[in-house]
Amino acid sequence: MNNGQFGGDGPKAGKSPVETILVKPDEDGIRLDRWFKIHFPHVTYGYLQKLMRSGQVRVDSKRVQANARLEPGSQIRVPKVVRNPPPAPPSLKPPPGLSKADRTLIEDMIIYEDDHMFVLNKPFGLAVQGGTNTKRHIDGILAGMADRFGDRPRLVHRLDKDTTGVLLVAKHRDAAAKLGKIFRTRSAAKTYWALVMGVPKPPQGKIEAALVKAAGPDGDRVRKSLPGEQKEAMHATTHYSIIDRVGQKASWVSLKPVTGRQHQLRAHMSIIGHPIVGDVKYQGDVNLPAENMENKLHLHSRRLILPHPFEHGTKLDVTAPMSTHMLKTWDMLGLDANRFDRDEL
Repeated sequence: MNNGQFGGDGPKAGKSPVETILVKPDEDGIRLDRWFKIHFPHVTYGYLQKLMRSGQVRVDSKRVQANARLEPGSQIRVPKVVRNPPPAPPSLKPPPGLSKADRTLIEDMIIYEDDHMFVLNKPFGLAVQGGTNTKRHIDGILAGMADRFGDRPRLVHRLDKDTTGVLLVAKHRDAAAKLGKIFRTRSAAKTYWALVMGVPKPPQGKIEAALVKAAGPDGDRVRKSLPGEQKEAMHATTHYSIIDRVGQKASWVSLKPVTGRQHQLRAHMSIIGHPIVGDVKYQGDVNLPAENMENKLHLHSRRLILPHPFEHGTKLDVTAPMSTHMLKTWDMLGLDANRFDRDEL
Protein backbone atom coordinates (compact mmCIF):
# COMPACT_ATOMS: atom_id res chain seq x y z
CA MET A 1 0.00 0.00 0.00
CA ASN A 2 1.38 3.41 -0.89
CA ASN A 3 1.67 6.41 1.40
CA GLY A 4 -1.06 8.29 -0.42
CA GLN A 5 -3.71 6.15 1.31
CA PHE A 6 -2.88 7.43 4.79
CA GLY A 7 -3.79 10.67 6.54
CA GLY A 8 -1.12 13.34 6.09
CA ASP A 9 0.18 13.35 9.65
CA GLY A 10 -0.70 9.79 10.63
CA PRO A 11 1.98 7.54 12.11
CA LYS A 12 3.91 5.30 9.80
CA ALA A 13 3.08 1.62 9.59
CA GLY A 14 5.05 -0.56 11.95
CA LYS A 15 5.84 2.26 14.43
CA SER A 16 2.51 2.43 16.20
CA PRO A 17 0.09 -0.30 17.36
CA VAL A 18 -2.80 1.72 15.91
CA GLU A 19 -3.10 3.93 12.82
CA THR A 20 -5.80 6.31 11.67
CA ILE A 21 -6.52 6.27 7.93
CA LEU A 22 -8.65 8.98 6.31
CA VAL A 23 -11.39 8.09 3.83
CA LYS A 24 -10.63 9.74 0.46
CA PRO A 25 -13.18 11.80 -1.51
CA ASP A 26 -13.52 9.12 -4.20
CA GLU A 27 -14.45 6.57 -1.51
CA ASP A 28 -17.65 8.36 -0.55
CA GLY A 29 -20.44 5.89 0.19
CA ILE A 30 -18.29 2.76 0.03
CA ARG A 31 -19.09 0.04 2.58
CA LEU A 32 -16.53 -0.54 5.33
CA ASP A 33 -16.06 -4.21 4.41
CA ARG A 34 -15.50 -3.24 0.76
CA TRP A 35 -12.99 -0.56 1.84
CA PHE A 36 -11.02 -3.19 3.76
CA LYS A 37 -11.17 -5.56 0.80
CA ILE A 38 -9.54 -2.88 -1.37
CA HIS A 39 -6.87 -1.68 1.07
CA PHE A 40 -6.22 -4.88 3.03
CA PRO A 41 -7.12 -7.83 0.77
CA HIS A 42 -5.58 -10.33 3.20
CA VAL A 43 -8.23 -9.48 5.83
CA THR A 44 -11.11 -11.93 5.51
CA TYR A 45 -14.68 -10.89 6.25
CA GLY A 46 -14.82 -13.15 9.31
CA TYR A 47 -11.61 -11.70 10.70
CA LEU A 48 -12.89 -8.16 10.09
CA GLN A 49 -16.02 -9.03 12.08
CA LYS A 50 -13.86 -10.18 14.99
CA LEU A 51 -11.80 -6.98 14.86
CA MET A 52 -14.95 -4.86 14.97
CA ARG A 53 -16.54 -6.88 17.79
CA SER A 54 -13.44 -6.36 19.92
CA GLY A 55 -13.33 -2.63 19.11
CA GLN A 56 -10.00 -2.79 17.27
CA VAL A 57 -11.54 -1.38 14.10
CA ARG A 58 -13.62 1.78 14.52
CA VAL A 59 -14.86 4.65 12.37
CA ASP A 60 -14.57 8.12 13.93
CA SER A 61 -13.88 6.40 17.28
CA LYS A 62 -17.22 4.55 17.14
CA ARG A 63 -18.05 0.87 16.79
CA VAL A 64 -19.80 0.19 13.48
CA GLN A 65 -21.11 -2.68 11.39
CA ALA A 66 -19.34 -4.09 8.35
CA ASN A 67 -22.00 -2.64 6.06
CA ALA A 68 -21.54 0.93 7.36
CA ARG A 69 -21.22 3.52 4.56
CA LEU A 70 -18.14 5.72 4.72
CA GLU A 71 -17.90 9.47 4.22
CA PRO A 72 -14.89 11.47 2.96
CA GLY A 73 -12.66 12.55 5.84
CA SER A 74 -13.90 9.84 8.20
CA GLN A 75 -11.15 8.30 10.30
CA ILE A 76 -10.75 4.53 10.26
CA ARG A 77 -8.87 2.97 13.15
CA VAL A 78 -6.63 0.16 11.83
CA PRO A 79 -4.54 -1.97 14.24
CA LYS A 80 -0.99 -2.99 13.51
CA VAL A 81 -1.97 -6.65 13.27
CA VAL A 82 -3.88 -5.73 10.09
CA ARG A 83 -1.29 -3.38 8.56
CA ASN A 84 1.60 -5.78 9.01
CA PRO A 85 0.40 -9.24 7.96
CA PRO A 86 2.72 -12.22 8.31
CA PRO A 87 5.36 -12.31 5.55
CA ALA A 88 3.91 -15.59 4.31
CA PRO A 89 0.55 -17.26 4.91
CA PRO A 90 0.44 -20.33 7.15
CA SER A 91 1.15 -23.57 5.36
CA LEU A 92 -1.98 -25.34 4.16
CA LYS A 93 -0.31 -28.59 5.14
CA PRO A 94 -0.71 -29.10 8.89
CA PRO A 95 2.44 -29.97 10.88
CA PRO A 96 2.83 -33.68 11.71
CA GLY A 97 0.20 -34.78 14.20
CA LEU A 98 -1.99 -31.72 13.74
CA SER A 99 -5.02 -31.90 11.47
CA LYS A 100 -6.33 -29.10 9.33
CA ALA A 101 -9.62 -29.45 11.24
CA ASP A 102 -7.83 -28.66 14.52
CA ARG A 103 -6.19 -25.58 13.02
CA THR A 104 -9.59 -24.42 11.74
CA LEU A 105 -11.09 -25.07 15.17
CA ILE A 106 -8.63 -22.67 16.79
CA GLU A 107 -9.06 -20.02 14.06
CA ASP A 108 -12.83 -20.10 14.49
CA MET A 109 -12.47 -19.61 18.25
CA ILE A 110 -10.38 -16.41 18.00
CA ILE A 111 -12.38 -13.31 19.01
CA TYR A 112 -9.43 -10.95 19.52
CA GLU A 113 -5.85 -10.87 18.25
CA ASP A 114 -2.91 -8.46 18.26
CA ASP A 115 0.86 -8.81 17.93
CA HIS A 116 1.31 -10.22 21.44
CA MET A 117 -1.76 -12.22 22.40
CA PHE A 118 -5.11 -13.57 21.30
CA VAL A 119 -8.37 -14.53 22.96
CA LEU A 120 -10.38 -17.69 22.30
CA ASN A 121 -14.06 -18.27 22.94
CA LYS A 122 -13.65 -21.79 24.30
CA PRO A 123 -16.47 -24.21 23.52
CA PHE A 124 -18.09 -26.69 25.91
CA GLY A 125 -16.38 -30.03 26.41
CA LEU A 126 -12.92 -29.17 25.04
CA ALA A 127 -10.12 -29.50 27.60
CA VAL A 128 -7.61 -26.68 27.93
CA GLN A 129 -4.74 -28.96 28.93
CA GLY A 130 -3.97 -32.67 28.85
CA GLY A 131 -4.46 -35.11 31.68
CA THR A 132 -5.49 -38.67 32.41
CA ASN A 133 -7.41 -39.98 29.39
CA THR A 134 -7.32 -36.50 27.78
CA LYS A 135 -5.43 -36.64 24.51
CA ARG A 136 -7.04 -33.79 22.58
CA HIS A 137 -6.83 -30.36 24.17
CA ILE A 138 -6.27 -26.71 23.28
CA ASP A 139 -2.70 -26.55 24.60
CA GLY A 140 -1.72 -29.51 22.45
CA ILE A 141 -3.30 -28.06 19.32
CA LEU A 142 -1.61 -24.69 19.89
CA ALA A 143 1.76 -26.45 20.22
CA GLY A 144 1.48 -27.37 16.55
CA MET A 145 0.62 -23.85 15.39
CA ALA A 146 3.91 -22.03 15.93
CA ASP A 147 3.99 -21.39 12.19
CA ARG A 148 0.75 -19.45 12.49
CA PHE A 149 1.63 -17.34 15.53
CA GLY A 150 5.40 -16.95 15.05
CA ASP A 151 6.21 -18.81 18.27
CA ARG A 152 4.76 -21.51 20.47
CA PRO A 153 1.57 -19.98 21.99
CA ARG A 154 1.35 -20.14 25.78
CA LEU A 155 -1.76 -20.37 27.95
CA VAL A 156 -2.07 -17.49 30.42
CA HIS A 157 -4.87 -18.94 32.56
CA ARG A 158 -7.15 -21.98 32.58
CA LEU A 159 -10.81 -22.90 32.23
CA ASP A 160 -12.42 -26.18 33.22
CA LYS A 161 -13.23 -28.55 30.36
CA ASP A 162 -16.96 -27.79 30.50
CA THR A 163 -16.65 -24.04 31.15
CA THR A 164 -17.03 -21.91 28.03
CA GLY A 165 -15.85 -18.43 27.06
CA VAL A 166 -12.85 -16.11 27.28
CA LEU A 167 -9.46 -17.84 27.28
CA LEU A 168 -6.33 -15.67 26.96
CA VAL A 169 -3.23 -16.97 25.14
CA ALA A 170 0.18 -15.30 24.79
CA LYS A 171 1.93 -15.37 21.42
CA HIS A 172 5.46 -15.37 22.80
CA ARG A 173 7.45 -15.86 26.00
CA ASP A 174 7.72 -12.17 26.92
CA ALA A 175 3.97 -11.69 26.57
CA ALA A 176 3.35 -14.78 28.70
CA ALA A 177 5.60 -13.42 31.46
CA LYS A 178 3.96 -9.98 31.49
CA LEU A 179 0.42 -11.35 31.34
CA GLY A 180 1.21 -13.89 34.03
CA LYS A 181 2.31 -11.07 36.33
CA ILE A 182 -0.94 -9.19 35.63
CA PHE A 183 -2.94 -12.23 36.75
CA ARG A 184 -0.76 -12.89 39.80
CA THR A 185 -1.17 -9.31 40.99
CA ARG A 186 -4.94 -9.58 40.45
CA SER A 187 -4.94 -6.74 37.94
CA ALA A 188 -7.18 -8.71 35.59
CA ALA A 189 -10.94 -8.33 36.08
CA LYS A 190 -12.89 -11.47 35.17
CA THR A 191 -16.66 -11.77 34.88
CA TYR A 192 -18.51 -15.07 34.51
CA TRP A 193 -22.17 -15.72 33.79
CA ALA A 194 -23.88 -18.74 35.28
CA LEU A 195 -27.29 -20.26 35.84
CA VAL A 196 -27.63 -21.49 39.42
CA MET A 197 -30.25 -23.47 41.30
CA GLY A 198 -32.68 -21.35 43.33
CA VAL A 199 -32.28 -17.70 44.28
CA PRO A 200 -29.24 -16.63 46.35
CA LYS A 201 -29.90 -14.32 49.29
CA PRO A 202 -28.97 -11.54 49.49
CA PRO A 203 -29.17 -10.76 45.75
CA GLN A 204 -25.60 -9.43 45.89
CA GLY A 205 -22.89 -10.75 48.11
CA LYS A 206 -19.35 -11.95 48.73
CA ILE A 207 -18.36 -15.56 49.34
CA GLU A 208 -15.20 -16.11 51.35
CA ALA A 209 -14.62 -19.80 51.85
CA ALA A 210 -11.16 -21.36 51.89
CA LEU A 211 -10.95 -24.49 49.74
CA VAL A 212 -9.05 -27.77 49.94
CA LYS A 213 -8.69 -30.46 47.32
CA ALA A 214 -10.67 -33.64 47.85
CA ALA A 215 -10.61 -36.66 45.56
CA GLY A 216 -13.95 -38.21 44.75
CA PRO A 217 -15.51 -40.98 42.63
CA ASP A 218 -16.07 -38.52 39.76
CA GLY A 219 -12.55 -37.09 39.80
CA ASP A 220 -10.77 -34.29 41.61
CA ARG A 221 -12.88 -31.62 43.25
CA VAL A 222 -12.58 -29.09 46.06
CA ARG A 223 -14.55 -28.50 49.25
CA LYS A 224 -14.74 -26.00 52.07
CA SER A 225 -11.83 -26.38 54.46
CA LEU A 226 -12.42 -27.70 57.96
CA PRO A 227 -10.86 -26.61 61.26
CA GLY A 228 -7.29 -27.84 61.41
CA GLU A 229 -6.78 -27.72 57.62
CA GLN A 230 -5.33 -24.20 57.53
CA LYS A 231 -2.01 -25.34 56.08
CA GLU A 232 -3.48 -26.87 52.93
CA ALA A 233 -6.45 -24.51 52.65
CA MET A 234 -6.49 -22.02 49.72
CA HIS A 235 -8.05 -18.63 50.42
CA ALA A 236 -10.78 -17.91 47.87
CA THR A 237 -13.13 -14.95 47.40
CA THR A 238 -15.99 -14.55 44.92
CA HIS A 239 -18.44 -11.68 44.40
CA TYR A 240 -21.85 -12.59 43.00
CA SER A 241 -24.86 -10.63 41.79
CA ILE A 242 -28.26 -11.77 40.51
CA ILE A 243 -29.01 -10.48 37.01
CA ASP A 244 -32.40 -12.14 36.58
CA ARG A 245 -34.30 -15.09 37.94
CA VAL A 246 -36.91 -17.70 37.00
CA GLY A 247 -39.31 -17.59 39.93
CA GLN A 248 -37.64 -19.49 42.76
CA LYS A 249 -36.28 -22.22 40.47
CA ALA A 250 -33.12 -20.66 39.09
CA SER A 251 -31.10 -17.46 38.83
CA TRP A 252 -28.87 -15.92 36.19
CA VAL A 253 -25.89 -14.61 38.14
CA SER A 254 -22.76 -12.59 37.45
CA LEU A 255 -19.70 -14.00 39.22
CA LYS A 256 -16.48 -12.08 39.76
CA PRO A 257 -13.65 -14.09 41.31
CA VAL A 258 -11.00 -12.20 43.26
CA THR A 259 -8.80 -15.28 43.49
CA GLY A 260 -8.38 -18.00 40.87
CA ARG A 261 -8.61 -21.38 42.60
CA GLN A 262 -9.50 -24.63 40.87
CA HIS A 263 -13.30 -25.01 40.65
CA GLN A 264 -13.66 -21.89 42.81
CA LEU A 265 -16.91 -20.57 41.34
CA ARG A 266 -18.49 -24.00 41.16
CA ALA A 267 -17.56 -24.89 44.73
CA HIS A 268 -18.52 -21.49 46.18
CA MET A 269 -22.00 -21.53 44.65
CA SER A 270 -22.52 -25.07 45.91
CA ILE A 271 -21.31 -24.10 49.39
CA ILE A 272 -23.99 -21.38 49.68
CA GLY A 273 -26.64 -23.84 48.51
CA HIS A 274 -27.00 -22.71 44.89
CA PRO A 275 -24.92 -25.00 42.67
CA ILE A 276 -24.43 -24.13 39.01
CA VAL A 277 -26.93 -25.91 36.79
CA GLY A 278 -25.48 -28.99 35.08
CA ASP A 279 -22.49 -29.28 37.43
CA VAL A 280 -22.06 -33.02 37.97
CA LYS A 281 -19.29 -32.53 40.58
CA TYR A 282 -21.18 -30.11 42.82
CA GLN A 283 -24.81 -31.33 42.83
CA GLY A 284 -25.98 -29.10 40.01
CA ASP A 285 -27.13 -31.94 37.77
CA VAL A 286 -30.31 -32.98 39.64
CA ASN A 287 -33.79 -31.46 39.53
CA LEU A 288 -33.03 -29.20 36.58
CA PRO A 289 -35.13 -26.00 36.40
CA ALA A 290 -36.98 -27.13 33.24
CA GLU A 291 -37.73 -30.26 31.25
CA ASN A 292 -35.65 -30.98 28.15
CA MET A 293 -32.77 -28.84 29.42
CA GLU A 294 -29.34 -30.02 28.39
CA ASN A 295 -27.59 -31.36 31.48
CA LYS A 296 -24.39 -29.44 30.80
CA LEU A 297 -22.44 -27.03 32.98
CA HIS A 298 -23.97 -23.55 32.63
CA LEU A 299 -20.85 -21.50 33.38
CA HIS A 300 -19.44 -19.01 30.89
CA SER A 301 -16.32 -16.83 31.09
CA ARG A 302 -18.06 -13.71 29.81
CA ARG A 303 -15.61 -10.82 29.99
CA LEU A 304 -11.94 -10.07 30.67
CA ILE A 305 -10.43 -6.63 31.30
CA LEU A 306 -6.73 -6.05 31.93
CA PRO A 307 -4.02 -3.46 31.24
CA HIS A 308 -2.34 -4.11 27.90
CA PRO A 309 1.19 -5.38 28.67
CA PHE A 310 2.81 -3.55 25.75
CA GLU A 311 0.57 -0.54 25.04
CA HIS A 312 0.85 1.79 28.02
CA GLY A 313 -2.40 3.41 29.06
CA THR A 314 -4.64 1.06 27.07
CA LYS A 315 -6.70 -1.90 28.20
CA LEU A 316 -7.72 -5.20 26.72
CA ASP A 317 -11.48 -5.55 27.11
CA VAL A 318 -12.97 -8.66 25.49
CA THR A 319 -16.44 -10.17 25.75
CA ALA A 320 -17.33 -13.68 24.56
CA PRO A 321 -20.77 -14.56 23.16
CA MET A 322 -22.56 -17.23 25.20
CA SER A 323 -22.36 -20.88 24.23
CA THR A 324 -25.08 -22.60 22.23
CA HIS A 325 -26.42 -24.75 25.06
CA MET A 326 -26.67 -21.76 27.42
CA LEU A 327 -28.45 -19.67 24.79
CA LYS A 328 -30.97 -22.50 24.35
CA THR A 329 -31.56 -22.60 28.09
CA TRP A 330 -31.96 -18.81 28.29
CA ASP A 331 -34.55 -18.98 25.50
CA MET A 332 -36.34 -21.89 27.18
CA LEU A 333 -36.55 -20.05 30.51
CA GLY A 334 -37.52 -16.69 28.99
CA LEU A 335 -34.26 -14.96 29.87
CA ASP A 336 -32.92 -12.32 27.50
CA ALA A 337 -29.20 -12.86 26.85
CA ASN A 338 -29.07 -9.52 25.03
CA ARG A 339 -30.72 -7.57 27.83
CA PHE A 340 -27.55 -5.76 28.78
CA ASP A 341 -24.96 -3.94 26.77
CA ARG A 342 -21.41 -5.25 27.00
CA ASP A 343 -20.26 -2.52 29.40
CA GLU A 344 -23.06 -3.01 31.93
CA LEU A 345 -22.00 -6.34 33.40
